[in-house]
Amino acid sequence: MAHLNDIVQRLWSFCHILRDDGITYHQYVNELSYLLFLKMAQETGKEEDLPVGFRWADLKGRSGADQFDFYRSQLVRLGTQGSRRIRNIFANPTSLIRKSGNLNALVSKIDEIDWYSAKKEGLGDLYEGLLQKNASEKKSGAGQYFTPRPLIESVVQLLQPRSGETIQDPAAGTGGFLVVANEAWLQTKSKGRPPQFCGVELVQDTYRLLLMNVTLHGMQGEFLNGDSLSAEFKEQLAPADLILTNPPFGTKRGGGLPTRLDLPYPTANKQFAFLQHVYLGLKPGGRAAVVLPDNVLFEGNTGKQIRADLMDKCNLHTLLRLPTGIFYAQGVKTNVLFFTRCEQDKGNTKEVWVYDLRSNMPQFGKRTPLTRDHFAGFEAAFGKDPLGSPKSLAKRKDTGEEGRFRKFTREWIAERGESLDIAWLKDESDGASDELPEPAVLAREAMTELEVAFDELRGILAELGEDIEEVEA
Repeated sequence: MAHLNDIVQRLWSFCHILRDDGITYHQYVNELSYLLFLKMAQETGKEEDLPVGFRWADLKGRSGADQFDFYRSQLVRLGTQGSRRIRNIFANPTSLIRKSGNLNALVSKIDEIDWYSAKKEGLGDLYEGLLQKNASEKKSGAGQYFTPRPLIESVVQLLQPRSGETIQDPAAGTGGFLVVANEAWLQTKSKGRPPQFCGVELVQDTYRLLLMNVTLHGMQGEFLNGDSLSAEFKEQLAPADLILTNPPFGTKRGGGLPTRLDLPYPTANKQFAFLQHVYLGLKPGGRAAVVLPDNVLFEGNTGKQIRADLMDKCNLHTLLRLPTGIFYAQGVKTNVLFFTRCEQDKGNTKEVWVYDLRSNMPQFGKRTPLTRDHFAGFEAAFGKDPLGSPKSLAKRKDTGEEGRFRKFTREWIAERGESLDIAWLKDESDGASDELPEPAVLAREAMTELEVAFDELRGILAELGEDIEEVEA
């Protein structure tokens, strides 16, 4: 793995070549992805999906202005020919490289890498490492699309992907949850039918990265560019056995309501809309883990109704309060909800177990990175049953007011207005000035909290029928 990290660092360092072209980190990753995909297709012997005459060797065999002109025509050709997935990857390509010398240098640098060693460790893992590097760089602005890998690995291990299952992420980003689910299934060495993956991503550039990622990992399934909350996707997304997702926060773009008519509680708040999509999109017996911000746990009116509906239709057995600061571009406080869809639509949640991994935890960042070890206590407390069955819940231990893991009855939650914003530990770091984050971090968190508040107000106005654009004018 160390060798892969070295290659990722080298690829990242090549960004300086394109600085003269005014390219940002995020734009660099998009540009680099075009070239890396062509090179990796050659290294893996999977060039048959690429049009003859427009492969890596054809680009590498040229130089100077000839290579520059060929590259531009190559991108266009790849977007219109070849397999369906290749056409989608290179659809509407945009190259921001302005100087032929910069392209020549980048192609040469990529070709010089020790690809034999990289292949032994896995090219898919190399590409995933590059996406993680992009997300961890604050200047790239890509963190909003990226869920920390240790969190993904922990969630996937607990929910245990199985052979033949339909595994969905309706807000797939670059595919982190789906890729790790695939890796977890491969590690079981099952001889059964592979899982069928389904991922949806709204942002075109991110969708391109998603397609490249799942292709390099050899994954099969449906990977769609669009909005999971729109009416057109209702028929395209089959009921799932397992849904893993970290939806974007805020209101629906433009302030309007989702066009999905099957959602029982219309709302402009994307998290609440995605939450409904998830629990309604599960097969009976299907399970899910959803990353959601704190406001989803306590917001009233429609939010209260949605939480009650979730706890009726599903067994919401576990809630994990996540540490602050683990999402690269956000100061939002987040949680993971674990639930299983039941056969009946009423009274399925009897108790909710809450694990507090937020109080008295370090301030995570580059100096204190989040690792799998931080989830060890939670994983042990959760147990080995991905469904959270009554039998498995009976084996759990409530650690009391001094511990991190506690049980709360459905009746107690109802008495609190269906609020799931449950905390009991005193955070010893509160008010400790010597442990406060950097001022810039605090400022970013304050801005994010204000954005969330504004999004909630926009959602309320949208539900009242107000024209958001007119109000904000």
